[in-house]
Amino acid sequence: MTTFPPPPGPDAGYRGRFAPTPSGPLHFGSLVAALGSYLDARAAGGEWQVRIEDIDPPRCPAGAADTILAQLDAFGLEWDGEVRWQHTRHDAYQAALERLAGAGLAYPCSCSRKQWRDYAVYPGWCRRGVCRPDAPVAWRLRSDLGEHPARFDDRLLGPQTFDPATLGDVVLKRKDALFAYQLAVVVDDADQGMTDVVRGMDLLDNTPWQRQLQRALGYPHPRYLHLPLVVAPNGQKLSKQNLAPALATRPDGIRRQLLAALEALNQAPPAALAQAPVAEQLAWATAHWAPSRLAHTSTRPAPQAMPKES
Repeated sequence: MTTFPPPPGPDAGYRGRFAPTPSGPLHFGSLVAALGSYLDARAAGGEWQVRIEDIDPPRCPAGAADTILAQLDAFGLEWDGEVRWQHTRHDAYQAALERLAGAGLAYPCSCSRKQWRDYAVYPGWCRRGVCRPDAPVAWRLRSDLGEHPARFDDRLLGPQTFDPATLGDVVLKRKDALFAYQLAVVVDDADQGMTDVVRGMDLLDNTPWQRQLQRALGYPHPRYLHLPLVVAPNGQKLSKQNLAPALATRPDGIRRQLLAALEALNQAPPAALAQAPVAEQLAWATAHWAPSRLAHTSTRPAPQAMPKES
């Protein structure tokens, strides 16, 4: 297995984060992502923060964010500082969008998905002017003005290359005036001084858009580590959309799930750790964290016998 350099030590000012969308409680796949980002930060002697990405209210039922924070607390994943809430950040996102538009990198688009359904990605019809001036508009990023090809290094996967033409002009602000993930995450990562982004491999192809935005806005590029995904027995990624069950939060369930998450991250925890308190499990995992052990593909199955709440 190829070994890539570990994150720098504590003197380098490592700062990482876990940034869930509060569309429901955390499931086992979420735990693996949270634990991976937590261990990477703590092993480097750095900070680990939590950001609630609640910019899409229709997807965020009342109480879901509080449930997520309670789950993280129950699993011993203590964060630094105050929780960041994206719903309070609209002014910052608008200011960034205006800078992009002023630089000719973002443009209004009146086209609907139905109009370009025969294309793999949006064809850029509104780049030189809105096709339907009387219709509501979204704002898109011009992928044709970015880095060609887009290149970056992943700490697990190594050098990555993407053709921006295959990605298309991603939406930055929707027609309903809600800001999109790509813009919000870039603005907040920069504002919070994130040096490292550790997240699931399903977000790997989002990175070229985010690096383009970082470059256009004059933000630094964080380091990236994309974790293998946990999949269900049918091969689908574990997700709330696929009805993945919520984490169990009884003490015995927490210990078993933490150990299973370490196994999903290929960290080879000793069997004796199964009965250890959560704090001891996390201390062992932090001391032995080895990103080089991570699998390079998303083939880790979800545990078949997770504890259930009564």
